[in-house]
Amino acid sequence: MTGAKPKNLVQTIERAAFIFDILSQFPNGLSLGELARKTNLPKGTAHRLLSSMAYFDFIRQEPTTKNYHLGFKLADLGNLLLTQIDLRSQARSFLINLSETVKETVHLVVLDKDKALYIDKVDLHPKASGLHMVSRLGSRIALHCSSVGKVLLAHMGKTDAEKLISGIGLTKRTQNTISDPEELMQHLSFVRENGYAIDDEENEEGIRCVAAPIRNGNCKVEAAVSISGPTTRITMDRIETELKKLICETANNISIQLGCKDMGIK
Repeated sequence: MTGAKPKNLVQTIERAAFIFDILSQFPNGLSLGELARKTNLPKGTAHRLLSSMAYFDFIRQEPTTKNYHLGFKLADLGNLLLTQIDLRSQARSFLINLSETVKETVHLVVLDKDKALYIDKVDLHPKASGLHMVSRLGSRIALHCSSVGKVLLAHMGKTDAEKLISGIGLTKRTQNTISDPEELMQHLSFVRENGYAIDDEENEEGIRCVAAPIRNGNCKVEAAVSISGPTTRITMDRIETELKKLICETANNISIQLGCKDMGIK
């Protein structure tokens, strides 16, 4: 627990947190009765909480002993958090340098289920444009209509990409959004072959972005970095003559920092 206890603390959340703390101390798990006693909860209340938490994989029940344990979802979240923290710290100086060089907003994202999750944003010149970008840390953006999302889609397996595209549906955000699955798959081949992706007002009118993939120590794509700004400044000519080179160089430098040495892979 950190900080002072808030006055508006939700009781269910408090009880769930207490259950996590208790179970973390017992590697062999605890029975329903033992958990109820240690948490001072009625058995029925404890069972309802555990059933709800188990549904989301935060708690698991061992089939033989019927004891309750911490769920594997917590390990997934912990690993994701550690990855994001390390990635942010390793990438931060490169993002700052890029934003300073191009005088535009720079984003760092990772895949989070069927969306791209913003884990860092550098905007050293926030007043340079009259347009307000909706991106913020912790928010998510659709994959099919964003440059970062298309980078992440392009570098997952074809079967996985097709399954994900089929599941999310290709909502048409603007008149430029690619909403046909076959057309999007062809577009992703271009992204893969050229090493970068462009969002040409496909998510927000008046905003254009260019992104490139970041690879981890195993040279697998785990994130994307982008330059975003108003179409008045992020012109297609500027992307071709300046920005695509800079975004790819930045992505490659971050990848090398993370331990990927084979940058011949696109």
